Amino acid sequence: MHYAKMKGNEVFKVAVRMFAECAEKILTRNGFTSDDVSLFIPHQANLRIIEAACKRVSLPMERVFINVDRYGNTGAASVYVALEEALAAGRIKRGDLVLMAAFGGGFAWGAVLVRW
Repeated sequence: MHYAKMKGNEVFKVAVRMFAECAEKILTRNGFTSDDVSLFIPHQANLRIIEAACKRVSLPMERVFINVDRYGNTGAASVYVALEEALAAGRIKRGDLVLMAAFGGGFAWGAVLVRW
């Protein structure tokens, strides 16, 4: 029989690298740095990946919205669930620069910057 297998260490390394590259690329292309980001809402895969990626782009965890501790990895919905929670909690206000980034199946990834 064949079984699906995940190589966790490799996934971690690639996910951290791609999160960081994706964030740096979108910020640079738009004339911003991590200092300009009011709130980062990442895909909620796991806390270790989020922390490592944020460290790599010098983004303090105080400006990162986390809910993976409450819901786990909600897959494709994770950024949208976190966005709704951040709005409800008053973490986003008019004029804020919000960075959202995600990665998923097949190692697809992307990011968006929104001036709220």
